[in-house]
Amino acid sequence: MNALTCFSLTTTNHIAHLVLNRPEAMNTMHPTFWRELDAVLTQIHQAGEARVLVISSTGKHFSAGMALETFGGAIAMDDQSPEGRAAIFDLLGGMQATFTKLENLRIPVIAAIQGGCIGGAVDMVTACCIRYATADAFFCIQEINIGMVADVGTLQRLPKLVPLAVVKELAYTGRRLPAQKALAYGLVNEVFDTPEAMLAGALYCAAEIASKPPVAIWGTKQAIHYTRDHSVDDALKQMGWLQGAIWSNQHVREAVTAMKEKRAGDFSALAPLKHFNEIGL
Repeated sequence: MNALTCFSLTTTNHIAHLVLNRPEAMNTMHPTFWRELDAVLTQIHQAGEARVLVISSTGKHFSAGMALETFGGAIAMDDQSPEGRAAIFDLLGGMQATFTKLENLRIPVIAAIQGGCIGGAVDMVTACCIRYATADAFFCIQEINIGMVADVGTLQRLPKLVPLAVVKELAYTGRRLPAQKALAYGLVNEVFDTPEAMLAGALYCAAEIASKPPVAIWGTKQAIHYTRDHSVDDALKQMGWLQGAIWSNQHVREAVTAMKEKRAGDFSALAPLKHFNEIGL
């Protein structure tokens, strides 16, 4: 993968850490941002080395969302013909797919959010598993303030996370949701006084996750997301199939033994993935 310009990526002790690193531009999202994020998530998904992903940012704000100049230049939103409007559908589908990769990643994703989480950034963090925030953080569905509907996942995922009336208030008004209210509603797991304390908390949680059998974490994420979108009966059936597919007596024995001996467990990594067209005959 080419050198990143919108992010930095490190992997230490099975924890991948992706940092938005354009604070001078408030970490806004332009075409390069989307391309790099998509490529990074594909790489992490396929490699199997990381057991958890932490996403944090730099500067005053986590991200101010979509770079408005994008639609005036790099991306043309043609509303003058049915063909142009159809192309908007396909364009949005590609952008939605990038954030859906966060949700479908084989490992959990923790977002560490400081300052403003605005517009497209809300789309992004709602696709993550766990959200931590600083005391000065706020969330804003900015799209309504600039005359459009939020379209890359916020309106689909946020109602699964907080009460529907709260989503409607935020989406209709474009008001800011401060960190303490976000905590009360369950959007964030914990609020920290400083970005440093927040990142330490996120990495501590990541280390806990990374200490578990990766395939059991994979199965747990699969089950939680399936349960969210299906009936209890369907989800129980899926759980039986899932557990039957990945059950490991070895993992259970190793986890129990490691706990008794007060040491880290020794577990197999997830298998690396390859696209079908990359596999030689």
